[in-house]
Amino acid sequence: MRRSPLLDWPDAIAEDATSPDAAVPAHYGNPLREQTALVDGQAITALARDVVAVSGPDRLSWLTTLTSQALTSLTPGDGGAEALVLDAQGRIRHALAVLDDGVTAWIVVDAGRGPALVEHLERMRFTLRVEVSPRDDVAALGAMGRGATALEEAVRATRPGGDEPVTEPDAPATALPGAPLTWRDPWPGVVDGGTSYDVGLESSRHPGEGYRAAMVLAPAGRVPDIARSFLAGGPARRLAGALAWEALRVEAGRPRWAREADERAIPHELDWLRTAVHLDKGCYPGQETVARTLNLGRPPRRLTLLQLDGLTGQAPLPGAPVRLGERVVGAVTSAARHHELGPIALALLRRGAPADAALLVDVGEAGDAGKSAARRPQWSSARWTPLRSPWSAPRGGRRPAPPNGRARRCGPRAAASGSATADRPAAWPADRAPRDRWRAARRWRPGRC
Repeated sequence: MRRSPLLDWPDAIAEDATSPDAAVPAHYGNPLREQTALVDGQAITALARDVVAVSGPDRLSWLTTLTSQALTSLTPGDGGAEALVLDAQGRIRHALAVLDDGVTAWIVVDAGRGPALVEHLERMRFTLRVEVSPRDDVAALGAMGRGATALEEAVRATRPGGDEPVTEPDAPATALPGAPLTWRDPWPGVVDGGTSYDVGLESSRHPGEGYRAAMVLAPAGRVPDIARSFLAGGPARRLAGALAWEALRVEAGRPRWAREADERAIPHELDWLRTAVHLDKGCYPGQETVARTLNLGRPPRRLTLLQLDGLTGQAPLPGAPVRLGERVVGAVTSAARHHELGPIALALLRRGAPADAALLVDVGEAGDAGKSAARRPQWSSARWTPLRSPWSAPRGGRRPAPPNGRARRCGPRAAASGSATADRPAAWPADRAPRDRWRAARRWRPGRC
């Protein structure tokens, strides 16, 4: 992606050059206040994303065959969908936010992933009527809750042609629609065809219940004008940096490809079956691994939210080991300082890590400058166990998306012991024994997730 023009904004501080968010501001002087403004719908954020356009009459059916999601039903203004590109072993290679305006499918990926995605799509075109083009002239802006509507209004206000399609100078022929093009994050809801591993917990609430993120595509050259138009809407409005956006993402347990997906990650480990995988669609690369792991119910790792005690004053770095005693049971993928919860992190932990154990997270440059005690909240996805196979669920019987509401705090702010206990999931109900429709002779067994 292009370097964001908001890096030249007064008080804008750049991210580290090695960060996936290096092309956008990290903050504007007060990341904690910026988080609060985002939650209240009073801030917008420049997001480090690449945009790829796919045009042609076969675009949606073609993308459906290449990804884990059914995209043929996308329509203009529906908020879009999330999809994954998997390899033949089911490992995640790309995470896509997909929108369609009736003429073009717009795909948004993490910064730096656009060229690899374009190369992959070009190899898979064959004789289909599709055209793939990178769009460095298009930028992604983020907002939360009602802030998305205000951002859309700012985009409209800065378009000289109203709702007529526009392009930047020297841009490809495909025009960005005149009306705002908004992708609404489905997390943490369970979309049609998806499922989750939280069935059977004493509380069905997810920590991301209050997470209402949206992403609006706009011409990159008009981003400063859009920011000024948004700020003119009231004295409480402000710009927020990537640190604020990431802290709210981590609080919600929301996976991001640039942070959470390593070379061997599969969708089940990151709970991406909720929003990015359609279990009833036709064949696609990696489907066998998705189905097998789902039926067995035993993904090797699970993404988990950790609340750190923060006594060392240092935040763990991505890749920092998570230990149970002297044994490494996982690694940190994202870390942030939340405006209410303090230091928090996402980590990929081994399935066998006990839910009631006190964990230690290495902090410092080399991971040995100190240790920070961490407790795993009761909602931790690392211990969720499905009580029946989603393959045997009746059609139309998927779990609905969580109701609107603010995310519940995950446990007390600080515990002297640095640990939290949780009752084990309920035993398998005798009247709800699942049947594997594909392997009727093999009984599907629950396992700790």
